[in-house]
Amino acid sequence: MLPNIGFGELVVILLIVMLLFGAKRLPEVARGLGKSLQAFKDGMKNTTSEVEDEKKSIAEAKDEAKDKTAIS
Repeated sequence: MLPNIGFGELVVILLIVMLLFGAKRLPEVARGLGKSLQAFKDGMKNTTSEVEDEKKSIAEAKDEAKDKTAIS
């Protein structure tokens, strides 16, 4: 997922986060980040589903138009 970040960089980032938020608030921050990430994933899934539904609708309309022109 993060191919350009090595172990050393990850440790430095975690240390900075601990300094900014403190050890006591870190679980709360992580929980909030997890919920935000899950909400983002759900939103992306819904968007993907809507796009697929529209593709199907367009394909059906296209087939229907072909059938009408073939009959005429």
